Amino acid sequence: MKHLNQLTIAFSLLLSFSMAGFAGESTSSPESKGMNRMGGGMGGMGGMGGMGGMGGMGGMTEEQKEQHMRAMQEHMLRIHDLSNQILAEKDPAKKEELKKQQLDMLKAHHSQKMEHRQQGKKERQKMVQPGSKSDQ
Repeated sequence: MKHLNQLTIAFSLLLSFSMAGFAGESTSSPESKGMNRMGGGMGGMGGMGGMGGMGGMGGMTEEQKEQHMRAMQEHMLRIHDLSNQILAEKDPAKKEELKKQQLDMLKAHHSQKMEHRQQGKKERQKMVQPGSKSDQ
């Protein structure tokens, strides 16, 4: 059961990073930019690059994108390293401590993503409000 939980966590983490990578790639095509801005695709979740040129990865220079991707890679490697340590650890107390470490890292990453998402929502609301008044 423990292995199943660990595999589920690892799979969901990989899935979220692969979705973020896909969202980042999708901003390169003009058709997908409009769809991402409207909240379409991937169940209405724009993802990290889904904001098009509105402050997401689309507004970054190539060097900034590279730096961002390297930071994501480093985070993933730390999570995977902890997963391997958890699987190899025999002492239950040490194993639980490693799990707690990994969970804390995941929580911190999640809260950072949610904060970024909220900032994006606020930016989009600021951009939409002036336009909606002229439409009426």
